[in-house]
Amino acid sequence: MRTWNDYKKHIKDIDKAGKEEMEYIENMASIIGSIIDHRNALGISQRELASMCGMPQSSVARIESYKTTPSLDTLLRIMRPLGLMLYVSEIK
Repeated sequence: MRTWNDYKKHIKDIDKAGKEEMEYIENMASIIGSIIDHRNALGISQRELASMCGMPQSSVARIESYKTTPSLDTLLRIMRPLGLMLYVSEIK
């Protein structure tokens, strides 16, 4: 039986474009997941976070449900009130 991780590895092994797309998705999921986890740990609702960021609650909900991909500006705007920073590292 194949797992999701097996499938991701398979795609990365056979298709360069698929590998890049899969890594993009994994990175975005990691960033958004961290935002959700931290917001919940602080006991802040989506509505409260949206108010802190000056955006509609529906925008935060769409980002957290992976229905839209936020711009870098939007990510930073959401992360700042949560006390989060975005780090860039070299691809190896």
